[in-house]
Amino acid sequence: MNQQSLSAFIWSVADLLRGDYKQSEYGRVILPFTVLRRLDCVLAPTKQAVLAELEKRQKLDINPEPFLLRASGQTFFNTSPLDMKKLMGDQDHIRENLFNYVSSFSSSVRDVFERFEFHGQVDRLAKCGLLYQVTERFTQIDLHPDQVTNHQMGLVFEELIRKFAELSNETAGEHFTPREVIRLMVNLIFIEDDDVLSKPGVVRTIYDPTAGTGGMLSIAGEYLEEHNPKARLTVYGQELNPESFAICKADMLIKGQDVSNIVFGNTLSDDGHGGKHFDYMLSNPPFGVEWKKVEKEIRKEHESQGFNGRFGPGLPRISDGSMLFLLHLISKMRPVADGGSRFGIVLNGSPLFTGGAGSGESEIRRYVLENDLLEAIVGLPTDMFYNTGISTYVWIVSNKKPEHRTGLVQLIDASAMWQKMRKSLGSKRKELSDEHIAEITRLFGQFTEAEADGKPISRIFKNTDFGYRSITVERPERDEKGKIVLGQRGKMKGKPMADSKLRDTENVPLNEDVDEYFKREVLPHAPDAWIDHDKTKLGYEIPFNRHFYVFTPPRPLAEIDADLKLTTDRIKAMIEGLTA
Repeated sequence: MNQQSLSAFIWSVADLLRGDYKQSEYGRVILPFTVLRRLDCVLAPTKQAVLAELEKRQKLDINPEPFLLRASGQTFFNTSPLDMKKLMGDQDHIRENLFNYVSSFSSSVRDVFERFEFHGQVDRLAKCGLLYQVTERFTQIDLHPDQVTNHQMGLVFEELIRKFAELSNETAGEHFTPREVIRLMVNLIFIEDDDVLSKPGVVRTIYDPTAGTGGMLSIAGEYLEEHNPKARLTVYGQELNPESFAICKADMLIKGQDVSNIVFGNTLSDDGHGGKHFDYMLSNPPFGVEWKKVEKEIRKEHESQGFNGRFGPGLPRISDGSMLFLLHLISKMRPVADGGSRFGIVLNGSPLFTGGAGSGESEIRRYVLENDLLEAIVGLPTDMFYNTGISTYVWIVSNKKPEHRTGLVQLIDASAMWQKMRKSLGSKRKELSDEHIAEITRLFGQFTEAEADGKPISRIFKNTDFGYRSITVERPERDEKGKIVLGQRGKMKGKPMADSKLRDTENVPLNEDVDEYFKREVLPHAPDAWIDHDKTKLGYEIPFNRHFYVFTPPRPLAEIDADLKLTTDRIKAMIEGLTA
């Protein structure tokens, strides 16, 4: 059975559910049953060997688990004498037998079905009189790896995940990243390593701290499969939403990955991969979501561990935690001596410029730029994601920059690279075509400045171009007669007192001399002003859009006047026609 036929067959189960389930609920039944049937088929050849091994070890009163794993030849096993076809032989007790069968899987698989809340769905199907029919429908398909490879099964499962996400627009964006955005990100993190990745037997690790349904990890695996079938990508992830976690873990199970690497929980407050480092990482953290619920744990790590923890550089404002994920990924980078890392993260516009000098956001940007970790930022079109139409940006971060990128950052404006979707999905109205992905990848790979239609689309800057000194400009306090008030004691004795009401700040680019800037920009307007150097702060911001702004001169005044005259003449004629 080919992939399309298999997907269509599994999807046909929806016909059974129609009426008793809403469309957005189909996935709660079809996904876990697909997983169950796949695992059932995978374990079929070793079923008797596992049962014999179980009996043998129980008689010896030995923990059977390692022996059962060896007997099954998989990373999981099932100790029930039942299988899905045997369930069909007892229609009256299918609910109880199904519960017994699922609870006999090893713990990593049971966890998947618990997060799917499978027992609740089985009860609901039983009450609707649909349980036997649905189970029987799945027993009719052979999902053994001899018939459907791990790769094919993965593609089928991803197609189902995508369909169910599209049917549930209101939640799709939270746990589902558009496939073409992931493909772009995967291209960008792998492109500079294509030579290494093409070597036979190469093993690399990839990690997603906001794994969702596992799309980023899956597409990274597909990329490597296409470029080097003999390479192996070991995947790691963490996810907070129970259903998304179940889907992700199930997807990895289906593809033969070690599912113990997929961890449930909040990445920021409870790092499920403490002490681990990875070759590659991808993440699409939630946009603009506050981190108040985990504030206590994060502040504690920031204050007690400093740079030995994940959040040493600083903490962003409580209303948006996306930069915490940026710091988390940086902490997971493999040391340069061990080969280094590269990762891609999707962020909204706020992390580029929010927060003045000395703020948490600015200090995080400062850490990234002063440590030469930022390779590139790609500005995507608006209306690309399911639950928001805002502008988004892909940051490519690496501690193993090629020599020609050292000390430099590339900005790519891809906001005009899109095609309209045939059908909108939530807020998503635009998509990247294969040609757009190829063009962005080419611009990144070539690392040159470029224009399209007379407008810049790729620009290269020094890290220091984004830095500035925020200087405090003071002016003297004056009495009623206009005389400058002088200090009476301490170090201010005899010196002009600053008037806080006239205090101002100026941002001086790092590549400019502060005193020269002050003489040129401030003194001509306020000859009595001075700089309070004790208050000077260093800041960093990345004004992305400003660097791609192209000034369009207004039309000549005579042309505007002519248009206005035409319009007023037309209005005058209309009024005269009404009064005639």
